[in-house]
Amino acid sequence: MSTSTTASVSTHILDTSAGRPAEGVAVRLLARPGRDADWQALGGSVTDADGRCRDLPALPEGTAHARLDFAVEPYFENKRADPQQDAPAHRDSGAPAVFFPEVAITFAVVPGEHYHVPLLLNPFGYSVYRGS
Repeated sequence: MSTSTTASVSTHILDTSAGRPAEGVAVRLLARPGRDADWQALGGSVTDADGRCRDLPALPEGTAHARLDFAVEPYFENKRADPQQDAPAHRDSGAPAVFFPEVAITFAVVPGEHYHVPLLLNPFGYSVYRGS
């Protein structure tokens, strides 16, 4: 929850190759007070059956930038092992199950705001936006 001096972050992931939420993706939240400052790890979570992380920590007072790190490679490796996996992950002979093993999204924040950052994901690309 955000306050007048802090901001809050939530996220969810939709696997567009399957048309459903991406469950079991590890997500880490980091923050820094400015572009030249070091990142501070705040904590993490794992997406639930709805593809959502509902328990990310609040951003500390003075945060100017936040970053969400999504560990997507293990998710796609698990999908590849599933016999129901569709063809896109097997497009290239000998190719890895995912082209982007990690997705890091950095965004600017102001106190008092809530930032919902959805990730639309498939094995060979992703898109992100500020949601509501």
